[in-house]
Amino acid sequence: MFNREKMDPRKLFIAVSALIAILTGAWLSFQIFVPPPVPKTATVLPSPAELPEFMLFDQAGRPFQRDDLAGDWNLVFFGFTQCPDICPLTLQVLSSARQQLIAAGRAPAPRIVFVSVDPERDTPEIIDQYLGHFDPDAVGITGNVDELRILTGGLGIFFQKSALSDENYSVDHSAVVLLIDPQARFHAVFSAPHAVENFVHDLPIVMTMP
Repeated sequence: MFNREKMDPRKLFIAVSALIAILTGAWLSFQIFVPPPVPKTATVLPSPAELPEFMLFDQAGRPFQRDDLAGDWNLVFFGFTQCPDICPLTLQVLSSARQQLIAAGRAPAPRIVFVSVDPERDTPEIIDQYLGHFDPDAVGITGNVDELRILTGGLGIFFQKSALSDENYSVDHSAVVLLIDPQARFHAVFSAPHAVENFVHDLPIVMTMP
């Protein structure tokens, strides 16, 4: 028969403590040496920037001001409904990315806000019909040029009429997408070209950064 000696409780305590210390050290090393995920295309501002006060109107004709951006994350894009390529492509990308985030439940899906820089042609009714092709929850806003310039000037957005003929014109404009945080502050910018997978990857990271 084997002689079974009882293990000294002190030795057992020391052994268990040593094992815990080793496992804790290994876990801490893993946390230290594995870098956190980083955005692919989003540029996050060092500190969020306050938006200027502005007065525009949404697709239902209701006043829309800076405080109407508070409470939610917002993806803001500037364009116009007669834009032949960049605007519809970007809105489709944003809509698809938003639907994927909702389906995955990975993060709050930001609201899409389309700012028309062509108030001469883009009435609230036209904007409403236009956004219906992309995302029924999207918000479309516009207003007089002076108010638009207050908003775009505060965000570094460019727009300018460009004559195509004596009777027709286009609008040159920035193609970036801005991320506005729930405090109605400019938080991050996504530069073109835009891709669904980049928004799906970056948004959960950016929106959960400390």
